[in-house]
Amino acid sequence: MSLDFFFVPLAAKVGASLDQVKLITCLLVSYPLGSLFIRIPPSRPTLKHLFSIFVASFYFVPVLNQGLPFLTLLGDVLATYFVALTVQGPRMPWIVFGLMMGHLFLNHIERALYGDPFDGSYSITGPQMVLVMKLTTFAWNVWDGRRPVEDLDKWQMKMRVSKFPSLLEFLGFSLYFPGVLVGPYLEFATYSSLVDGTLFDVTGGSEPRKPIPTGRKRTAYRKMLFALAYLGIYMGLSPKISFHTSVTDWFLEQSLPYRILILQIGGFVERSKYYGVWILTEGASILTGLGFTGYGPSGVPTWNGAANVEVWKIEVPENFKMLIDSWNIRTNVWLRECVYKRVTPKGKKAGFKSSMLTYLTSAIWHGVSAGYYFTFLLGGFVTTVARLARSTFRPLLLPVVSKPTGHKSADDHDARPSQPPASLLKAAYDVVGTVCTVLVVNFITTPFILLHSSDSIETWRRLCWYGLWMILGAMVFFYSGGTTWLTGLQAERVRRANVASVSTSGTVTPSIPPTVVPLDAVFREAEKKLS
Repeated sequence: MSLDFFFVPLAAKVGASLDQVKLITCLLVSYPLGSLFIRIPPSRPTLKHLFSIFVASFYFVPVLNQGLPFLTLLGDVLATYFVALTVQGPRMPWIVFGLMMGHLFLNHIERALYGDPFDGSYSITGPQMVLVMKLTTFAWNVWDGRRPVEDLDKWQMKMRVSKFPSLLEFLGFSLYFPGVLVGPYLEFATYSSLVDGTLFDVTGGSEPRKPIPTGRKRTAYRKMLFALAYLGIYMGLSPKISFHTSVTDWFLEQSLPYRILILQIGGFVERSKYYGVWILTEGASILTGLGFTGYGPSGVPTWNGAANVEVWKIEVPENFKMLIDSWNIRTNVWLRECVYKRVTPKGKKAGFKSSMLTYLTSAIWHGVSAGYYFTFLLGGFVTTVARLARSTFRPLLLPVVSKPTGHKSADDHDARPSQPPASLLKAAYDVVGTVCTVLVVNFITTPFILLHSSDSIETWRRLCWYGLWMILGAMVFFYSGGTTWLTGLQAERVRRANVASVSTSGTVTPSIPPTVVPLDAVFREAEKKLS
């Protein structure tokens, strides 16, 4: 049974595509359904699992007309369950990872060959991408539950699965309805604590809190209003200005500075679509109880755990790391915990190789279009440049604080010298960092939206390749001696600060004000040595 008889006239009335109307309707319907889900008592977990399974099935089959593709997703769920149950060794999570990513990649190829990956129509690969994160994370969590506790880090300890779930419980987790279509994904431990109510077992002060903290509905519906506003921005402005504007004849007629400015505005418009969808699902998740993160200083419940974006930190980031950490947050967690950490040999520090493998995984996870690989390949280089800038150049703009030595009493074991305010140079560095981050990110993500290699390269050509020059220039500087030079300057600052502190009293103590060595003095000293 299909519900197209309802959605076709609705889509014509609102002036949007049929698939867009269906998807947004499912996300909006999840709001009242979320309020029903949380009313099912923790003593009835089977009913909660069945509720999620039924709602998700309803979305896929009569609403989205994805009956057969939905069955293939159930096949992935069952395959993961039985592999994780029967394979006991350390290869188990990698087997699950290979099976799930392989199936997803085949579906990406099929869509590229027999469908149109550029037409914006609904595809089962969207929910499958969310499911891949869930299932591969579950496999790693099960393996962590079988490892010695002393081998686990904080996240692995928190999320490990030590008691294997029933099949019904696993299906309820896999098809958790608010995030089943576009995410965000959640770990099995989080879902389990949501179902049994232990997610809310937080005590503030001397009085026990209510089983369901307050503020859930207010927060969720405020999220919904913001989400609809972002979707309105996208629908209203995208026909006029977006990344696709860069391949029009009008764009070519503009001056280079104006083209670059248009690209920045188009980037915000493109991202507003993702803001809208992800914030909409965040609100629906909050109504089920997901996202509760405890109580603030004033005892007010906080609901930040289901967030997938932090808009301000994306649009006005201090650096590239802040932007990456704030965009598609849950996917970043998956990439960090299930790829980045897992491909890094035990006892070794993650580096360029780990970063590039992580970005390659992200590109494959997104699809087969050339634009994804352009974006994530450059993203790996930008990550490296940003890390080098933060570790070598940024410290030069911060005050040098003398480290206290000697005996510390129990009362001052956490005491640290007060840090003087950052200099004007540091403030200027932050502004420049924000501008450079925004410019580079909008440049390298253009292919992510355009997808076609020809359109992506043509857009970069029309922008005079400014982003590539920024990345290449930074890489050449850092790897041709810049890193060593900057590290030496910082070491000299620290040495002079310690000498100045010792000459003041003979010993360095917490009571002595931190010594700040001016950066220009270090540069003059370095110039003398070079001359």
